[in-house]
Amino acid sequence: MSDEQERVPADQLPAAIEALLMVADQPLSVLALAQATGAPRAEVAETVEKLRQDYDGAEGSNPRGFELREVGGGWRVYARRDFDDIVRGMLHDDSPQRLSQQALETLAVIAYKQPVSRAQVSAVRAVNVDTVMRTLLARGLITEHSTDSETGAIFYETTPLLLEYLGIESVDELPPLSPLLDDGRAGFDDVEQ
Repeated sequence: MSDEQERVPADQLPAAIEALLMVADQPLSVLALAQATGAPRAEVAETVEKLRQDYDGAEGSNPRGFELREVGGGWRVYARRDFDDIVRGMLHDDSPQRLSQQALETLAVIAYKQPVSRAQVSAVRAVNVDTVMRTLLARGLITEHSTDSETGAIFYETTPLLLEYLGIESVDELPPLSPLLDDGRAGFDDVEQ
C-alpha cells in the first residue's frame, strides 16, 4: 500500500478482501491482506474468518460452491471439495502435465524425510534420482534447503507450492506412513552425503 493510499472503509473490507483473494495466484497471508487494505491485522483476520464461515454456510445458509482455505502460509479461494469431480470434468485437458510415478515416489521421500540429500533419496529409492530431482526443482515443488559444510551435499525440502497443490498447511498434515511398513531408516544415516 502506498503512502497516499487510504485505508479501505470498514464496511467495504469484506468485499475488498474477497476481490484480492479472487485474483490472487498464490495464498495471501493476513499480513499481505492488511497491507493491501490498510486495515489492522486483527480486523483482517476476523474478516477472513467471517468470510470463511459465510462460505461454509454458517447461520443456516447453504454452503457456497467455493471455500476459503488456509494453505501454504496464507488464504486462498478454492472450489468446494464436494464439486471436485464436476470441476475436474470441465477443466480436463487431454494432455495434462502430470508427474511420473518415479517423480511422485521421489517427492514422497523428500516430503517425509526432509531436509534430505540427493544421495539419501537415491538410497531409499535404490535408483539414480538426478533427472527426477531436476524435474521437481524446475517445477518448483522442491528447493535447496542447505549445504553440508563437510561434504558439500545439498539438502532439499518441499516448497509452499507443493503444499498449495496438496491443499494442506504443512507437511505435518501428510498421512502417516503405515506402521506395518519398514520406515526406510535402516542404513539411511550411513549413506554417503
